Amino acid sequence: MPANADLAQAHASARVQGDSLLVELGGVWKITIDRPSWIKIVGRAEPKRVKIVLVNLENWDSSLLLFLFEAQKWCVAAKVTLDASELPPKLRDLLRQIVAAQGKDEPVDRSENPISLIGLAVFDVWAKVKQISNFVGECTLASVRLAKNPVRFRWRDCLSEMQQCGAMALPIVGLIGFLVGLTLAYTAAVLLREFGADIYVANFVGLVMVREMGPMMTGIILAGRTGAAFAATLGNMKAGEEIDAFETFGIRSIDFLVLPRLVAVTLMTPLLALYANMLGIVGGLFVAAGLLAIPPTAYWVQMQTSVDMSDLISGVIKSITFGGIIGLSGCLRGLQSERSAIGVGRSTTSAVVTAILLLVVADAIYAVIFNMLGI
Repeated sequence: MPANADLAQAHASARVQGDSLLVELGGVWKITIDRPSWIKIVGRAEPKRVKIVLVNLENWDSSLLLFLFEAQKWCVAAKVTLDASELPPKLRDLLRQIVAAQGKDEPVDRSENPISLIGLAVFDVWAKVKQISNFVGECTLASVRLAKNPVRFRWRDCLSEMQQCGAMALPIVGLIGFLVGLTLAYTAAVLLREFGADIYVANFVGLVMVREMGPMMTGIILAGRTGAAFAATLGNMKAGEEIDAFETFGIRSIDFLVLPRLVAVTLMTPLLALYANMLGIVGGLFVAAGLLAIPPTAYWVQMQTSVDMSDLISGVIKSITFGGIIGLSGCLRGLQSERSAIGVGRSTTSAVVTAILLLVVADAIYAVIFNMLGI
């Protein structure tokens, strides 16, 4: 490479190839030297695709990145596909980081065959399923190691996480549970009063809270509160290279970081669900006593006629599963986070979305299984 930047100025040329525009870049690109203008290179051309290649590129710095970013912005505005596959991987990564920092989306190539796009989407889903399966397998092996040697488990970290995701979540879980029970009682009262069956509000509120709404609402709250916190914490640790330091010293991140959080949220979720059930039933009691003039004792006795131990156990089983899903989703997305502030934010959002989606899927599966078993 020439040491003097004036020996070869930065140059760019463009030529049309069918419906594509081929742009060749070469020379020395330095921020201290004038670089070519993308607008002048494109001119009045209206291609459907822009391909950038490097020809005799001797040296470059941020000047080349600024030129490529200018090309990226033009392609987004013109809805043209930018093909940067010929660029070095490092240069493509830097360009993606600049685009992400500026909040610009890459143009979508709409010229692809729809069948090809479906195939790529299927492969993407399959890759994500494999990632989740591998992570679940690693957590399972870590749990086996914990059972064999519980002394090495970080109980202090687990108790700290139980405090954060359990005791600290009592106010919001209690408030939501109470309001959900209140809403269910009002909804049931509108319908049941037409048939003179006001007393059955107790049956409706108790059964729905214990079997469905208590565990589900608790899971959704913890997905947004605890799952997001797990993803943000692990994402920041990955961005700060703390997780790499653990691996360098031979410390498994699954054992050291994931398992205490997973155990904590799995143990706390059923307890919080029972707490939400209780306050939801109390919320229905307020409506029954204030709106329907049903005595609290009659409300309680009537509720016990429809809610039995099998309903309570089914709700607890669901909540245990929901806790595991929340812990796995938050930790997985945190460990998959990119090493940047934007990556941490995206992993946090992805953790919440993934957890809520899997909660709904798991609840539907349990509904079918319990119906088949007659529970």
